[in-house]
Amino acid sequence: MDVDGKIIKLTSGEIAHLWNSYMSASSTICHLEHELDKAEDEEIKPLLQHALTKTKSHISKITEIFNKENYPIPHGFTLEEDVDISAPRLFSDTYALNSLNHLGKIGLNAYCMALTIAVRQDVYTFFSNSLSDYDDLVKKTNDLLLSKGLYIRSPYLPIPEEIDFVKEKSFLSGFFGEKRPLTGIEITHLYTNFQRNALGAATMTGYSQVSKNSEVTQFLLRGKEIAKKHCEIFASYLKESDLPSPLTWGSEVTDSTTYTFSDKKMMFYTTSLIALSIGYYGNSMTMSPRRDIGVMYSRLVAEIMKYADDGAKIMIKYGWMEEPPRSLDRDELAKSKQ
Repeated sequence: MDVDGKIIKLTSGEIAHLWNSYMSASSTICHLEHELDKAEDEEIKPLLQHALTKTKSHISKITEIFNKENYPIPHGFTLEEDVDISAPRLFSDTYALNSLNHLGKIGLNAYCMALTIAVRQDVYTFFSNSLSDYDDLVKKTNDLLLSKGLYIRSPYLPIPEEIDFVKEKSFLSGFFGEKRPLTGIEITHLYTNFQRNALGAATMTGYSQVSKNSEVTQFLLRGKEIAKKHCEIFASYLKESDLPSPLTWGSEVTDSTTYTFSDKKMMFYTTSLIALSIGYYGNSMTMSPRRDIGVMYSRLVAEIMKYADDGAKIMIKYGWMEEPPRSLDRDELAKSKQ
């Protein structure tokens, strides 16, 4: 229902973003419930509870919108099926705080995009309010990371004495001859992509320890190695410009091998991270004028797209991939009459 009382159906874009948000939120709740139960740091606990409360409210609002439309509620993930809250902790409080910060940044990107396609008033309001929630989460986690000395800042740049303009075509090169120093935006993308992969490697290390399906375990171990290799590549570019690399998070994973999350939930989260990485790398490629850096990102995208395809095959094989909203198959409808 729009502001003037007219009945307005949800668009394909609105349904898709609401559906994706529901799936991600239900998965996140499983993670947050377990981390909150195991958290020991009295400053981190309230943030975990805050994120959990907001995520549950997102689920409720999406359910309300779908019910109005008689649209099926996704199955998603549940505490009964996809997490054992009583299992020993899998990650440290430091990991939990950094993961929360990353969750906020993912939410900002996702809901910002969703807001641009939202037209119906209730959907627009939901995405707008959710965007504010994630903005607040990023601010709160940034402040706590800073106060604990855990926030990893990207490198600083010298202040130029005057403005200048590019005069040489060599500004774009990078394969032969002397390479120009990295631009600020190239540094930023290399640094943040390193951070995301370092956190991803730690996540897949923990997941591989508690997975029960051997095929999933091997997939997660492969993902860990890919993430570590990508970190090394990003670090090598930073090193060329005498810039430091961020920290890795392998030490923030415990030695637990007890069932914690379902293989279905861990595969969903891992493949979601891959999809995000493809987007981040694509954006990094467009913002890097140096040709060798652009080629590097295109090569990494190809590698993780193959990894994503293999992950999708595993999820389909075991019946873990819930079908997203899609258009009608007219040929299938025609055949069904025969």
